[in-house]
Amino acid sequence: MTATMPELDKTAPTRRTRRGGRGRNVMSSTGLYFATAVAAFLFLVPFYLILRNALSTDAEITGENWQFFPADLQWGNIGALFDDSSVPFARSLWNSTVVAVLHTVGVLLICSLAGYGLARIPYKHANKIFYVVLGTLMVPTAVTFVPSFVLVSSLGWVDTYRGLIIPGLFSGFTCFLFRQYFLGFPKELEEAARVDGLGYWGAYWRVVVPNSLNFFAAIATITFINGWNAFLWPLVIGQDPSAWTVQVALSSYTTGQTVVFHQIFMATAISILPLLFVFLFLQRWLVQGIAQTGIKG
Repeated sequence: MTATMPELDKTAPTRRTRRGGRGRNVMSSTGLYFATAVAAFLFLVPFYLILRNALSTDAEITGENWQFFPADLQWGNIGALFDDSSVPFARSLWNSTVVAVLHTVGVLLICSLAGYGLARIPYKHANKIFYVVLGTLMVPTAVTFVPSFVLVSSLGWVDTYRGLIIPGLFSGFTCFLFRQYFLGFPKELEEAARVDGLGYWGAYWRVVVPNSLNFFAAIATITFINGWNAFLWPLVIGQDPSAWTVQVALSSYTTGQTVVFHQIFMATAISILPLLFVFLFLQRWLVQGIAQTGIKG
C-alpha cells in the first residue's frame, strides 16, 4: 500500500497538466475561429454594400430607412448601365481586359527574363545593373509621369493600346522578385539541362519556367490586379471615351453636378467580377507561389 502511493501522486499532476493543455488548445482554437469569423465579416461587408446598392434605386440608397435588401430588386440597373450612351461601359470593360492581359503577359516575359539573366548568366557588371534596377524603385512615379506622357504623345500613342500598355511593361520590383526567386532555384535541374545540350535560353523555357508555374501565377495575379485597377495613367492617355478603361468609366459617374449612385455601384459590382474570377481561379497557385519564394536548392 505504501509503495504505490508515490506512483499515484506522480501521475495525478501529469493528468492535470494534460487536461490544462487541452483546455488551452480549445480556447486558442476558439479564439482563432472567432477572429477569423470577424475578419471574414469585415471583409464581406463592402461586397454586401456594393451588391445591395447596385440593385437599389437612388432613393433607397440615400434614404433614412435602411433595408438589408430592397423589396423590389432593380435588375434593370444592369441594362441601364450598358444602354447609357454617355459612358461606353462595355467598351471600357473590353479595354481593361486587353490592357490587363497584355500588361500581365509582357511583365512576366520581360521581368522574368531580366531576373533570370541577373541571377544565372555570369557577367561582371551584373550586380551593377541590378543596383540600377533597384535604384528605379526609389524614383517617385510623379517624377517620370510627365516625361513618359511627352514621349508617348510624341510617338502618337495617345488613345491607343500601345500608349496604355508599353510604358508599364517593365517593373523594377517584379524584376527584383524574379531574380531573388531564381537565385534559390535548384541549379541541379539547369545543370542536367546543359548536359542535354541546352543553353541558357533552352534551360529557361524547358526547365525553369515549367518548374516555376506557381511563382509565375502569383506574380501574374498581382500584376493583373494592378493593371485592371490602374487609373491615373489610363485617365491621361485615354482621352477619348472609346479608349477609356473601366476605372476611368467609373469616375465619369461622379461629376460636379450629379452623382448617379445606382450606376456607380452596379458598375463597381460588374468591374469586380473579373478580379474575383482571376483570384479564385489562381488562388491555389498564388499561395503555393508565395510559399516557394524561399525555395532552396
